[in-house]
Amino acid sequence: MEYQLTHQKSRDILERMLKMRRFEEAVCAVAEDHFFGHYHLYIGQEATGASVIEALDSKDLILTTHRNHGHIIGRGADPGKAMAEILGRADGFNGGRGGTLHLTERSKGFLSTSAVVGGAIGLATGAGYALKRAPGNTISVAFFGDGALEEGTAFEALNLASLWSLPVLFICENNSHGAPGAAAGEYPSSVIAAKELVAIPESLDIRAISVDGADVQAVYAAVAEAIAAIRAGLGPHFIETNTVRWPGSRPLWPELSTGVTDLSAAWDESRISGEHAEWIRGHDPVLRLVRHLIDDGALSIDEVTKIDIDIRDKMMVAKSFSLASPLPEPESALEGVFV
Repeated sequence: MEYQLTHQKSRDILERMLKMRRFEEAVCAVAEDHFFGHYHLYIGQEATGASVIEALDSKDLILTTHRNHGHIIGRGADPGKAMAEILGRADGFNGGRGGTLHLTERSKGFLSTSAVVGGAIGLATGAGYALKRAPGNTISVAFFGDGALEEGTAFEALNLASLWSLPVLFICENNSHGAPGAAAGEYPSSVIAAKELVAIPESLDIRAISVDGADVQAVYAAVAEAIAAIRAGLGPHFIETNTVRWPGSRPLWPELSTGVTDLSAAWDESRISGEHAEWIRGHDPVLRLVRHLIDDGALSIDEVTKIDIDIRDKMMVAKSFSLASPLPEPESALEGVFV
């Protein structure tokens, strides 16, 4: 069976991607003066997250990583509450306790966000174990980076998922392409002996495929097919999505090195310039999808512009909401603890 995107689904995915992109750009703007910890941005990987979310049912469960903002926003979480949480404010989803690294929203199907490298893999496998024993055909999804496969829990969880034929979709977001890593004083990249990452799950009899993570159609088709197989009782599946790392995620601290995204660059290449012009021109997944939809007649330039203006307005409201939110009261520090 082929899983081709309709024009409507493509437009829906673009809206998810634009929400992710504009949210992260807003986070960058707010963080400069109001945030003092480390945070990670999802810019450059939106095609993967948006396509996976588009293929899921609302009842499916998601476990994700420290690079979690895009997944949360892409699944429809309130951007104001998400930004408030990132800033540690009382009106955030988790009362300011989760912050950026553990930002989560249970009502949108997120069981947790694990900043522990590889943590989402084990948690999603545990969720899959519970789901297999529950009625229905709900699945769990683990988002994780390529570096997570260096952790022992990843191999153990993949092995158990295969042995017990658990309904788990493993999404490995490999963003190490084009990134020299720690050797160049940049954010680390994975160091794995396997020549192909998919060889690891394949060694455990898990169906695995590698796709271009910036190609919406490729990701959606692979994910939709895998989900159908998992729901049919065929056990876990593993998809590696490959992206060229966004230049702003290469330093140890994120920076908006490509500037605020100019969508007109999708139809007017004269708008592209600067040190990172090659990434913007060839690897920015948002511009790639906008260009494709316009060329395909699915959207006009005016329609794209209108969608973007609406989303940017919503992010301005979210920014104002987060900054107006108070810090938690000191007396609330022990609320929600077990002992």
